[in-house]
Amino acid sequence: MRWLGERRGVDEDFVAYYAARGAMLHHTAFLLCGDWHLAEDLTQITFTKLYRVWHRVQRHDVLDQYARRVLLRAFLDERRRPWRRELATDPESPALDGMAPEAVTSAERFQLEQGLMRLSKRHRAVLVLRFWADLSVEQVAEILGCSTGTVKSQTSRGLAALRETLGERQSLRQVPGGDG
Repeated sequence: MRWLGERRGVDEDFVAYYAARGAMLHHTAFLLCGDWHLAEDLTQITFTKLYRVWHRVQRHDVLDQYARRVLLRAFLDERRRPWRRELATDPESPALDGMAPEAVTSAERFQLEQGLMRLSKRHRAVLVLRFWADLSVEQVAEILGCSTGTVKSQTSRGLAALRETLGERQSLRQVPGGDG
């Protein structure tokens, strides 16, 4: 019976983590894939995989970073499947609500989401992790399994591609680091 009590405590910790971070991971997933339904699937895959190893997690201080890595890998795996070639759009999507709401209109938010969806998955992943998830260059490098120099160059190229995609008429004031 002692084991059952310990398991209940572990499950309660997991449920608390899900309640605290589920929405953040869901929004991150949406920014990666551009489809709310696929974002739900990716979030569910992430939390399922996280739950399977939850009893072994010892460093809860890096749990968000680990969850983002699992999410990114699930996204990349999902993109490799041939039946996942469609791009859904939803102009009423709340994905970027956390980004400077007073400075971003609905039209700008939609335009930014569309611009992100036109980027390569590598550029999109770097920009979402750097600016949406607010991770350091080093954290992104660890998640993506690459060097910090690669993250810096991918960030620079991704921002340039986003600027090109959105056109010069878009100010990019809502994209952190968008001024160069």
